[in-house]
Amino acid sequence: MGAINFSNALGIHDDALQLRSRRAEVLANNLANADTPGFKARDFDFKSILAEEASKQSSAGLSMTTTHEGHMAIGTSGADSELKYRFPTQPSIDGNTVDAQTEQAEFARNSLDYNATFEFLNGKFKGMRNAIRGE
Repeated sequence: MGAINFSNALGIHDDALQLRSRRAEVLANNLANADTPGFKARDFDFKSILAEEASKQSSAGLSMTTTHEGHMAIGTSGADSELKYRFPTQPSIDGNTVDAQTEQAEFARNSLDYNATFEFLNGKFKGMRNAIRGE
């Protein structure tokens, strides 16, 4: 009988929770700098990063390595490397691209999605605990 593999048991949901947390930080930073002249609002495409993480998990045994010093380095991707500037709907005179209403709406949506992912993971852990107990 083998050990429990959390990667298989939880799937992509633990990565989704971490990405949602990182996105909340980015959106909060945008909101905090809403009045900073010249500040550019940033965000990342959650779906594309999560899809990339899912493809990494599905091909876990097929990792890329460099075999020659002339090969390009394999960079780690993630939310920090995927940050993009948000296109302003109404640019301000001081160059700030933060739209507080858009950022608040995105923050609220991300918060709801974070809670949903957390509840899903909580259910998974309860199910594993019940299976271990034999219930």
